[in-house]
Amino acid sequence: MTQAISSPQRTVFVLILAQAFLGAQMPILFIVAGLAGQSLATNICFATMPISMIVLGSMCAATPISSVMQKHGRRAGFWIGTIGGALGGLIGSIALYYGSFPLLLLGSFCTGFYMSAQGFYRFAAADTASDDFRPKAISYVMAGGLASAIIGPQLVKLTNDAFVVPFLGTYLIVVVINVIGSALFLFINIPAPAAPDADAPAARSRLELLKTPRIAVAIICAMVSYALMNLVMTSTPLAVVGCGFTTNTAADVVSSHVLAMFIPSFFTGHLIARFGVEKIIGAGLIILALAGVVALNGVEIENFFIALILLGLGWNFGFIGATAMLTSAHAPQERGRVQGMNDVFVFGGVTLASLASGGLMNCSGGDPVQGWAAVNYAMIPFLALAGCALVWLMLRSENTKVA
Repeated sequence: MTQAISSPQRTVFVLILAQAFLGAQMPILFIVAGLAGQSLATNICFATMPISMIVLGSMCAATPISSVMQKHGRRAGFWIGTIGGALGGLIGSIALYYGSFPLLLLGSFCTGFYMSAQGFYRFAAADTASDDFRPKAISYVMAGGLASAIIGPQLVKLTNDAFVVPFLGTYLIVVVINVIGSALFLFINIPAPAAPDADAPAARSRLELLKTPRIAVAIICAMVSYALMNLVMTSTPLAVVGCGFTTNTAADVVSSHVLAMFIPSFFTGHLIARFGVEKIIGAGLIILALAGVVALNGVEIENFFIALILLGLGWNFGFIGATAMLTSAHAPQERGRVQGMNDVFVFGGVTLASLASGGLMNCSGGDPVQGWAAVNYAMIPFLALAGCALVWLMLRSENTKVA
């Protein structure tokens, strides 16, 4: 018997659990992948390349996974993600055991398939939700990351030195998370969207969609918010350890950052409904800029904590706001095309940011302090780009209303 379509509330609940449990592997890997890469790479400028490969894998998987979901429903795409995550953890474990940097990069690329699938949790929450519930549904699912922010770093502390080979136990626990977490998707059913009626307007091409101002600005703001968050977060463990603190301290800083990414999700949807999505995105960009200011003011441990907390909060407002803007700017039959295209751009930007992060951190200055400063200065032009695009859209909307 065919499983009934899940109610919006049940769908959101299951996706919150998935974000919390399966999502824990992302802070785990963002804490240890750069350090593992630094221990295996022959050139420390490539230390963060494993993180770059995770994001590259996510970018490459975005369109295929989106197409699978468009044809076969969300569950199939989510299972592809957990298979990729488990395979990535397994290959990463083998790479650490044999000391192979190329194999670590391959495992990281496979992990990107999970990261891509996780990116669709927020869209899946919106699929069956009403217009009023949609921003809240997206926000609640993102809030599931609050638990992952606690679970992930604690698992790093427990598994970091579980074996003689550093981080081997951490990569093995990623395999376990994916195997167990994949069962969650048995409890939801979000089918592929129905075929449009014969007389329905044809879905727009990708070029036509990109020419839609609201879609273009949503993609730009999502890409900048996510890429800059990744740029700084990727370098954070290297900067913290490089400035004389321990790996556990770096895990605590990243934990506070991920908490700040997701705690606001309990009310971000309500803020969007009250103040409008443009204002919330704008607030996110301003907070990201403040994070850079704090980071540039010193490398004391409190600077790291405050800067990373602001970075997480800015990402939350900017990225969730951009997601809400995007979901309201296309027709149902355009869902797969728009969302896949959006994530290609977003994770393409994040890939470049994570590649640049290691080079800026380790190879742009004489010491970790100078490298950390270079990472934060690099935020300026991209924040200016997103800010100008958002202001342009708001002015355009005002002029349309006046006309």
